[in-house]
Amino acid sequence: MEEKVYGFPKLNEPAPDFLAPTTHGPKRLADYKGRWLVLFSHPADFTPVCTTEFIAFAKAHEQFLSMNTDLLGLSIDSVHSHIAWVRAIKDKFGVDIKFPIIADLSMEVAAKYGMIQPGASNTSAVRAVFIIDDKGILRAMVYYPMSNGRQIDEFIRLVQALQTSDKNGVATPENWRPGEKVIVPPPGTTEAAEKRLNEGYECIDWYFCRKSL
Repeated sequence: MEEKVYGFPKLNEPAPDFLAPTTHGPKRLADYKGRWLVLFSHPADFTPVCTTEFIAFAKAHEQFLSMNTDLLGLSIDSVHSHIAWVRAIKDKFGVDIKFPIIADLSMEVAAKYGMIQPGASNTSAVRAVFIIDDKGILRAMVYYPMSNGRQIDEFIRLVQALQTSDKNGVATPENWRPGEKVIVPPPGTTEAAEKRLNEGYECIDWYFCRKSL
Protein backbone atom coordinates (compact mmCIF):
# COMPACT_ATOMS: atom_id res chain seq x y z
CA MET A 1 0.00 0.00 0.00
CA GLU A 2 1.42 3.36 -1.03
CA GLU A 3 2.08 5.70 1.87
CA LYS A 4 0.24 8.99 1.65
CA VAL A 5 2.54 11.97 1.21
CA TYR A 6 1.67 15.21 2.93
CA GLY A 7 2.90 18.57 1.74
CA PHE A 8 4.43 21.41 3.67
CA PRO A 9 3.82 25.07 2.88
CA LYS A 10 6.75 27.42 2.39
CA LEU A 11 7.44 30.76 4.01
CA ASN A 12 7.07 33.88 1.87
CA GLU A 13 5.05 31.99 -0.74
CA PRO A 14 1.27 32.04 -1.25
CA ALA A 15 -0.47 30.08 1.48
CA PRO A 16 -2.24 26.93 0.25
CA ASP A 17 -5.76 27.72 -0.90
CA PHE A 18 -8.73 26.01 0.68
CA LEU A 19 -12.51 25.89 0.75
CA ALA A 20 -13.84 24.21 3.86
CA PRO A 21 -16.94 23.93 6.04
CA THR A 22 -16.71 25.76 9.35
CA THR A 23 -18.89 26.61 12.33
CA HIS A 24 -19.60 29.94 10.56
CA GLY A 25 -20.38 28.42 7.16
CA PRO A 26 -18.02 27.72 4.24
CA LYS A 27 -14.73 29.62 4.35
CA ARG A 28 -12.00 29.99 1.77
CA LEU A 29 -8.62 31.68 1.98
CA ALA A 30 -9.77 34.43 -0.39
CA ASP A 31 -12.36 35.50 2.21
CA TYR A 32 -9.50 36.96 4.25
CA LYS A 33 -7.90 39.03 1.49
CA GLY A 34 -6.92 42.43 2.87
CA ARG A 35 -6.68 41.07 6.40
CA TRP A 36 -4.10 39.01 8.26
CA LEU A 37 -5.06 35.50 9.32
CA VAL A 38 -3.89 33.23 12.13
CA LEU A 39 -4.83 29.69 11.09
CA PHE A 40 -4.25 27.18 13.88
CA SER A 41 -4.92 23.48 14.26
CA HIS A 42 -5.66 21.35 17.30
CA PRO A 43 -5.65 17.56 17.63
CA ALA A 44 -9.27 17.06 18.70
CA ASP A 45 -12.35 18.62 20.24
CA PHE A 46 -13.20 17.91 23.89
CA THR A 47 -9.55 17.52 24.93
CA PRO A 48 -8.16 19.45 27.90
CA VAL A 49 -5.06 21.05 26.39
CA CYS A 50 -6.96 22.19 23.30
CA THR A 51 -9.70 23.60 25.51
CA THR A 52 -7.20 25.80 27.36
CA GLU A 53 -5.79 27.03 24.06
CA PHE A 54 -9.19 27.89 22.61
CA ILE A 55 -10.11 29.79 25.75
CA ALA A 56 -6.86 31.79 25.45
CA PHE A 57 -7.41 32.49 21.74
CA ALA A 58 -10.99 33.57 22.49
CA LYS A 59 -9.84 35.98 25.20
CA ALA A 60 -7.31 37.49 22.76
CA HIS A 61 -9.76 37.61 19.83
CA GLU A 62 -10.58 41.31 20.15
CA GLN A 63 -6.89 42.21 20.27
CA PHE A 64 -6.25 40.24 17.09
CA LEU A 65 -9.18 42.00 15.40
CA SER A 66 -7.73 45.38 16.41
CA MET A 67 -4.59 44.35 14.48
CA ASN A 68 -6.57 43.64 11.28
CA THR A 69 -6.14 39.94 12.02
CA ASP A 70 -8.71 37.14 12.02
CA LEU A 71 -8.57 33.77 13.78
CA LEU A 72 -9.49 30.46 12.17
CA GLY A 73 -9.25 27.14 14.01
CA LEU A 74 -9.14 23.63 12.56
CA SER A 75 -9.33 20.03 13.63
CA ILE A 76 -10.26 16.73 12.01
CA ASP A 77 -13.69 16.70 13.60
CA SER A 78 -17.18 17.38 12.28
CA VAL A 79 -19.00 20.71 12.36
CA HIS A 80 -21.43 19.20 14.86
CA SER A 81 -18.60 18.17 17.15
CA HIS A 82 -17.17 21.69 16.92
CA ILE A 83 -20.54 23.24 17.73
CA ALA A 84 -21.01 20.96 20.73
CA TRP A 85 -17.50 21.74 21.99
CA VAL A 86 -17.96 25.51 21.56
CA ARG A 87 -21.24 25.29 23.48
CA ALA A 88 -19.57 23.23 26.22
CA ILE A 89 -16.77 25.79 26.59
CA LYS A 90 -19.32 28.56 26.97
CA ASP A 91 -21.38 26.52 29.43
CA LYS A 92 -18.53 25.20 31.58
CA PHE A 93 -15.96 28.02 31.34
CA GLY A 94 -18.08 31.04 30.48
CA VAL A 95 -16.03 31.81 27.36
CA ASP A 96 -17.63 32.48 23.97
CA ILE A 97 -15.69 31.22 20.92
CA LYS A 98 -16.55 33.84 18.29
CA PHE A 99 -14.18 32.77 15.52
CA PRO A 100 -14.89 29.93 13.05
CA ILE A 101 -13.47 26.42 13.27
CA ILE A 102 -12.82 24.36 10.13
CA ALA A 103 -14.27 20.86 10.09
CA ASP A 104 -11.59 18.95 8.18
CA LEU A 105 -12.95 15.40 8.13
CA SER A 106 -11.32 14.77 4.74
CA MET A 107 -7.96 16.03 6.11
CA GLU A 108 -7.58 18.02 2.89
CA VAL A 109 -6.65 21.33 4.55
CA ALA A 110 -4.51 19.58 7.16
CA ALA A 111 -2.59 17.77 4.41
CA LYS A 112 -1.96 20.97 2.45
CA TYR A 113 -0.54 22.68 5.53
CA GLY A 114 1.57 19.78 6.79
CA MET A 115 -0.55 19.37 9.92
CA ILE A 116 -0.59 15.57 9.66
CA GLN A 117 2.80 14.26 10.69
CA PRO A 118 3.15 10.46 10.91
CA GLY A 119 5.91 10.74 13.52
CA ALA A 120 3.57 12.64 15.84
CA SER A 121 0.05 11.65 14.81
CA ASN A 122 -1.51 9.74 11.93
CA THR A 123 -5.15 10.66 12.52
CA SER A 124 -5.07 14.07 14.19
CA ALA A 125 -3.67 17.45 13.26
CA VAL A 126 -0.67 18.42 15.36
CA ARG A 127 -0.69 21.81 17.07
CA ALA A 128 0.33 24.15 14.27
CA VAL A 129 0.03 27.91 13.76
CA PHE A 130 0.24 29.69 10.42
CA ILE A 131 0.38 33.47 10.10
CA ILE A 132 -0.80 34.62 6.67
CA ASP A 133 -0.55 38.26 5.68
CA ASP A 134 -3.14 40.49 4.02
CA LYS A 135 -1.87 39.48 0.57
CA GLY A 136 -2.28 35.75 1.22
CA ILE A 137 1.45 35.12 1.77
CA LEU A 138 2.54 32.68 4.47
CA ARG A 139 4.81 34.65 6.80
CA ALA A 140 5.35 32.35 9.78
CA MET A 141 4.56 28.83 10.93
CA VAL A 142 5.10 27.07 14.22
CA TYR A 143 4.54 23.40 15.09
CA TYR A 144 4.02 22.10 18.63
CA PRO A 145 3.89 18.56 20.04
CA MET A 146 0.57 16.97 20.91
CA SER A 147 1.26 17.14 24.64
CA ASN A 148 1.99 20.83 25.16
CA GLY A 149 -0.15 23.93 24.79
CA ARG A 150 0.84 27.11 22.99
CA GLN A 151 1.48 30.59 24.41
CA ILE A 152 -1.01 32.81 22.61
CA ASP A 153 0.66 36.10 23.49
CA GLU A 154 3.62 35.09 21.31
CA PHE A 155 1.40 35.05 18.23
CA ILE A 156 0.08 38.52 19.07
CA ARG A 157 3.68 39.71 19.43
CA LEU A 158 4.73 38.04 16.18
CA VAL A 159 1.90 39.59 14.15
CA GLN A 160 2.78 43.00 15.61
CA ALA A 161 6.44 42.47 14.73
CA LEU A 162 5.69 41.34 11.17
CA GLN A 163 3.36 44.28 10.56
CA THR A 164 5.95 46.70 11.97
CA SER A 165 8.69 45.24 9.76
CA ASP A 166 6.49 45.52 6.67
CA LYS A 167 5.46 49.09 7.39
CA ASN A 168 8.91 50.43 8.28
CA GLY A 169 11.41 48.24 6.44
CA VAL A 170 13.10 47.15 9.67
CA ALA A 171 13.76 44.01 11.69
CA THR A 172 12.87 43.40 15.31
CA PRO A 173 15.08 41.92 18.05
CA GLU A 174 14.36 39.06 20.40
CA ASN A 175 11.12 39.52 22.35
CA TRP A 176 10.48 42.90 20.71
CA ARG A 177 7.34 44.73 21.80
CA PRO A 178 5.63 47.76 20.23
CA GLY A 179 7.32 50.97 21.35
CA GLU A 180 10.77 49.41 21.68
CA LYS A 181 13.68 50.16 19.35
CA VAL A 182 13.92 48.26 16.09
CA ILE A 183 16.92 47.00 14.15
CA VAL A 184 18.08 48.80 11.01
CA PRO A 185 18.91 46.29 8.25
CA PRO A 186 22.72 45.97 7.95
CA PRO A 187 24.45 47.64 5.00
CA GLY A 188 25.19 45.53 1.97
CA THR A 189 28.38 47.15 0.69
CA THR A 190 31.70 48.25 2.20
CA GLU A 191 30.88 51.85 1.24
CA ALA A 192 27.55 51.71 3.05
CA ALA A 193 29.24 50.09 6.06
CA GLU A 194 31.67 53.01 6.26
CA LYS A 195 28.78 55.48 6.30
CA ARG A 196 26.54 53.56 8.69
CA LEU A 197 28.20 54.69 11.94
CA ASN A 198 27.60 58.33 11.00
CA GLU A 199 23.96 58.07 9.94
CA GLY A 200 22.50 58.93 13.32
CA TYR A 201 21.51 55.46 14.49
CA GLU A 202 22.33 53.87 17.84
CA CYS A 203 25.12 51.56 16.70
CA ILE A 204 27.13 48.92 18.55
CA ASP A 205 28.97 48.05 15.35
CA TRP A 206 28.50 48.69 11.63
CA TYR A 207 26.14 45.71 11.27
CA PHE A 208 24.21 46.23 14.52
CA CYS A 209 22.26 49.48 14.67
CA ARG A 210 18.93 50.37 16.27
CA LYS A 211 16.49 53.22 16.06
CA SER A 212 13.19 54.34 17.53
CA LEU A 213 10.12 54.54 15.30
